[in-house]
Amino acid sequence: MPAAPDAPGGDADPPASVGVGPWPGGRAAWPDDPRLDPGLLEHGDRRNVVDRYRYWTVEAVVADLDRRRHPLHVAIENWQHDLNIGSVVRTANAVNVAGVHVVGRRRWNRRGAMVTDRYVHVHHHASVPDLLAWAAGAGEGGARLPVLGLDNVPGSVPLEGYALPRACVLLLGQESVGLSPEAVAGADAVLRIAQYGSTRSLNAGAAAAIAMHAWVVRHAGPPPS
Repeated sequence: MPAAPDAPGGDADPPASVGVGPWPGGRAAWPDDPRLDPGLLEHGDRRNVVDRYRYWTVEAVVADLDRRRHPLHVAIENWQHDLNIGSVVRTANAVNVAGVHVVGRRRWNRRGAMVTDRYVHVHHHASVPDLLAWAAGAGEGGARLPVLGLDNVPGSVPLEGYALPRACVLLLGQESVGLSPEAVAGADAVLRIAQYGSTRSLNAGAAAAIAMHAWVVRHAGPPPS
C-alpha cells in the first residue's frame, strides 16, 4: 500500500513499484529509532530517496544531509517564472549543495523538483544586488563567496579547465535570454559551456547540471555508500 500523499514525508501519487512497503511484522516489530516516521513504517515508503533514508522523517533526512553539505551554492534568476528552476533544485539535491537561491520572483514552479525541495535549503533574493550582498559575507568565517555566472556572452571563459573554487555560487540566467546585464556585471567571471551544434544556448537545467558536475569532479570525491 503506498504511503498516503499527506503522510509525513510522503510524495504525491508515488508509483507502487517504487520504494518499500510497510515494515514487516507490524507495529510490534518497529525499530526504536527516533529518525523513523511512524506513518511510513505503517504504510510503506514510496519516496524517491536512497535506501539508507527509507522510513526516515523528512527532518531526519535534512539533518543528516546538513552534516555533509558541500560549500557550493546555485542561484537562478526568476524574472519570467522560469520553469527550469525545479530541475535545477532536483540536481542540486543530488549534489547536496549548501543552498539554492531564487533571484527575482519569489514564486517558482516546484513540479520539476519532484519533491526534492523538501531536502534542499531554498532561499530568495529580490534582486541580483541582494544576492551579491549576501554572497559578500556568506563564506566560512564571513568570507566572501565568489559568484560565477553561466552564459555564452562575449567575454565569457570556458568552463572546461576553469579552476572552480570549492566554495562559490553558480549563477544561471533565464532560459530564453540568459543572464541579466546586472548579473553579468556583478559576477566574478562568466563561464560558457562548450557547444558544437547549431543551437545558440543550452537548456538552463542542463547547463546547471553540467556545471554542478564539473564542480563535483573537482571537489566532491566519492559519494557515500
